Amino acid sequence: MTKRKLLISIGAGIMALIMILSVVIGVLPYMASAATSSSALKKQLDKLKQEQKEIKADIKEIQSQVDENKDKMTVLVDKKNAIDQEIFKLYQEISNINEQIATYNTLISDKNAELEDAKARLAELNKKNKERIRAMEEDGELSYWSVLFKANDFADFLDRVNMVNEIAAADKRRLDEISAVAEEISKVMAELETEKAALEVTKKELDDTQAELEKKREAADALLAELVATGEEYQKLLDEAEDKAAEIGKDIKDTKNKYDNAKRQEWLATSVPPTKKPSGGGGGSAGTGQVVAGIKWLVPCNYTRFSSPYGMRLHPVYKVYKMHYGVDLGAKQGTPIIATRAGTIKWATWDNSAGFYVGIDHGDGFQSIYMHMTHYIVSKGQKVNAGQVIGYVGSTGTSTGPHLHFGIKYNGNYVNPANYINI
Repeated sequence: MTKRKLLISIGAGIMALIMILSVVIGVLPYMASAATSSSALKKQLDKLKQEQKEIKADIKEIQSQVDENKDKMTVLVDKKNAIDQEIFKLYQEISNINEQIATYNTLISDKNAELEDAKARLAELNKKNKERIRAMEEDGELSYWSVLFKANDFADFLDRVNMVNEIAAADKRRLDEISAVAEEISKVMAELETEKAALEVTKKELDDTQAELEKKREAADALLAELVATGEEYQKLLDEAEDKAAEIGKDIKDTKNKYDNAKRQEWLATSVPPTKKPSGGGGGSAGTGQVVAGIKWLVPCNYTRFSSPYGMRLHPVYKVYKMHYGVDLGAKQGTPIIATRAGTIKWATWDNSAGFYVGIDHGDGFQSIYMHMTHYIVSKGQKVNAGQVIGYVGSTGTSTGPHLHFGIKYNGNYVNPANYINI
């Protein structure tokens, strides 16, 4: 090699090295920036989650205090209601006693009037009796001696004696009767006074009890007001804590979205080239072949739209950035799905996320996966040929519409299907 050619080769090598270094140097700051960004966001996210945990613990504690305060108020209200009912019963009892006392006062007043009338009648009778006897004696009209000596004979004498005795007995009977009435009235009055006095004592006791209950009710009212104020304070703290929890929850969601986006940008900075067709690309036909490393791969179904590529994406259901380990081929419901290569059915089953799905082991480290079928028509362990129908396009599992999720694994790791089939 001449010196000129050697210099040209060295120059070309240097230029190539410079180009490579410029690409690497250009990528490194971005990677470092993305890494720093995701790291900082992760720390912020962890801090927010810790704060959220602490606030939830505070909410739980405050809620227990609110519940305890409510329990206390319930017990106190029940107690206060019992006091109020007891006071009302005492009020009714005191009212009844007051009515009885008023009745006794009326009865005593009436008996007192009767007694005064009897005493007046007795005094009047005594007075008239004395006046009559005195007048008769002074006028000489009647005396025991005149009655006796004016008798005409012994029979008349006896009659006169009887008359005098009858007059005296009649006066005495009237005096005795009036005295007995006065004594009975006095006795009844004494009994009424005794009963009234007993009621007065009972009323005094009830008044004292009512006064004591009134104090208890006032104390209960004050305590209830205090509990209500405390409950309002607890509720205020609870509302503030819940508002803070909601705010932190929103911050966590926002930070999580930023973190997922940062991770996606990091992944994009170091990922393999994108699939051959962008999301929303045109359709294709089943069976279209592509040979890769001497192996022919068939497109697994007729599709109208290449709806989602392999790689990080915003999940259509969960709305978070996560890895999509396959490609989505939008197709009509019921479109036949064929085996991309010959092999043995490794899975033919159901999964909450994948729906009805089939997996084929091709015996050379490769496996192909077909998800979201309406149903499959093969069974585990069955041998299938390339192009053989194994099921039909559906939207089972976590899916937003009819499509085939097609994936390829090599030695247990997912690889980009777009590098193996024509899509």
